[in-house]
Amino acid sequence: MGVLRGPAGVGENAARGALEQLQVEKLQALLEPVLQSNSFYKEKLEGAGLAEAAAVSTLEDYQRLPFTTKEELSADQVAHPPYGTNLTFERQHYIRVHQTSGTTGERLRWLDTEESWHWWGRCWATVYEGAGVRASDRIFFAFSFGPFIGFWSAHEGARHLGALAIPGGGMASEQRLDAILANQVTVLICTPTYALHLAEVAAAEDLDLAASSVRTTVHAGEPGAGLSSTRRRIQEAWGARCYDHAGATEVGAWGFECSAQAGLHLNEAEFICEVIDPDTLAPAPEGELVITSLGRVGMPVIRYRTGDRVRLHPDRCICGHRFRRLQGGVIGRIDDALIIRGVTVFPSLIENVVRRFPAVVEFAVDVRRQVLDEVEVRLEVDEQGSGDIAADVGRALRNALGLRAAVVLVPPNTLPRFELKARRFTDHRRAAQEGNP
Repeated sequence: MGVLRGPAGVGENAARGALEQLQVEKLQALLEPVLQSNSFYKEKLEGAGLAEAAAVSTLEDYQRLPFTTKEELSADQVAHPPYGTNLTFERQHYIRVHQTSGTTGERLRWLDTEESWHWWGRCWATVYEGAGVRASDRIFFAFSFGPFIGFWSAHEGARHLGALAIPGGGMASEQRLDAILANQVTVLICTPTYALHLAEVAAAEDLDLAASSVRTTVHAGEPGAGLSSTRRRIQEAWGARCYDHAGATEVGAWGFECSAQAGLHLNEAEFICEVIDPDTLAPAPEGELVITSLGRVGMPVIRYRTGDRVRLHPDRCICGHRFRRLQGGVIGRIDDALIIRGVTVFPSLIENVVRRFPAVVEFAVDVRRQVLDEVEVRLEVDEQGSGDIAADVGRALRNALGLRAAVVLVPPNTLPRFELKARRFTDHRRAAQEGNP
């Protein structure tokens, strides 16, 4: 994985310089064909004064390129269905189509060529290597294998690694648990929410997952695995080490954890990553993540505003890697921040508090405006949940976040369960503004 050892100093600066030079070279190789035949970016970049790839010879040059937003890409696909004009090659060169989940707006359709799909697999191989997954492992994919790219790319990464890939599409949770045990699976791939749901189903079936052969779990799709409380809950249930990962359909698999698990590393050999203040657009230690994918020539994103809020770690990781890292992974979506009585709260912070309580099986949060903003947290608890747990969770939220919430218990199996991205938070104020009930 290109890990560089030794103390920070001249050697680290030299390594960083070499990495940035590699990024510029890959960027120029990307821009050459894009400026020739990609209508979307040709117009966008030439409008910003860029006529040839060689003009971007430093990262300072790169930072003068215009940002790309999801709204632009969506509008382009609406105007030029079904795939828009962000295509560098003729359609016969593309071999795969996937689409975004639609949880943050209109779905985007995204195409990959043979080369870019191979690149996806390489990026996921880096995720596996960071988590200590080897060719001898047996990897189970608890995923529906629908049009959402989800863990299709992880499946391709397993092929690059040479590991045994076991698909779990079209199975009920009980069948997936049977397959995990029967195949002596060593690595589980799914969302953190679904890992917890599988553990809940296993407990009902009197299955001891901690005694199974699963030693590693890798998660994506939502911030859960980067939250200390959720990570601890998964690790206790599965008796395995839990790793976070981050990526996006239109971007690629850009983030991975190393063995130190001291933050989410940015895969800077394959992506150029920036963090900006979402209001001023200036560089910032905490703010919105901006990414350029360096290995996806056929349908690229250049200086793409991901909408993810992140915080750069100021120090080098103890693993010695030259890649920078994010504290706590993805904090949340910029648009998902809840402003409650003047306090900004990300859903992930509420989850991290609620998951501290082992008796909580599932939860949901509703924000409404009566005279003032009101927050209700609904909890499902197991038989170990005491009568005071609602009050305890309420106090913990108030102490940690300065947030007063009405915490209520609901009957078992009342709240929904999720295989992919969970939808536990509903801001009814926003729905009312948009004219929805």
